[in-house]
Amino acid sequence: MASRSGLNFSVLTADEVEQALDDLARLRIAVFAAWPYLYDGDANYEARYLKHFAASPGAVVVAARDGNGHMVGAATAAPLSDHADEFAAPFARIGLDPDDFFYLAESVLLPEYRGQGAGREFFAMREAAGRAQGFEQAVFASVLRPEDHPARPADYVALNAFWQRLGYEPYPGLLVEFSWRDQGETEESVKPLQIWGREL
Repeated sequence: MASRSGLNFSVLTADEVEQALDDLARLRIAVFAAWPYLYDGDANYEARYLKHFAASPGAVVVAARDGNGHMVGAATAAPLSDHADEFAAPFARIGLDPDDFFYLAESVLLPEYRGQGAGREFFAMREAAGRAQGFEQAVFASVLRPEDHPARPADYVALNAFWQRLGYEPYPGLLVEFSWRDQGETEESVKPLQIWGREL
């Protein structure tokens, strides 16, 4: 499906997901190096993370390709109960059944293609996949960083308003923790993330 951005969007089949993991790793490393993720890309970390993701029977990858067929963006999703335990466990602790939620994981797009509607396509196509699997709730997580973090760009604008326009709101008090290595770190460190959600 083509969009006004000139990109072609498609939901990959199970066989295609496996073939797309190298492209997905490349995009994650490139995009998540920037604020607020500051991810110091690591091929071994990517291999572990994406292998676990691809093992979920409900895993979904929405690919965005340019006119030459190159993947320039991707968005992923999977049932929350199939995602990392670090994400599902906090839901269970406050009485929410992880099996009830479709988790929208990463959404990565090269900078030159932003601001042209790809974000909306990524959300819409993953939400449709969640509904097709019988889910009535979609959630995602946003990384929390201190306002005075030294790497915070002066012109940074958070995506909260965009997410709210799509119908998402933060779940008060529902935080998860996940570890990765920041730029300049030698070891992984734990990061807090805020859970956002909406009904499908």
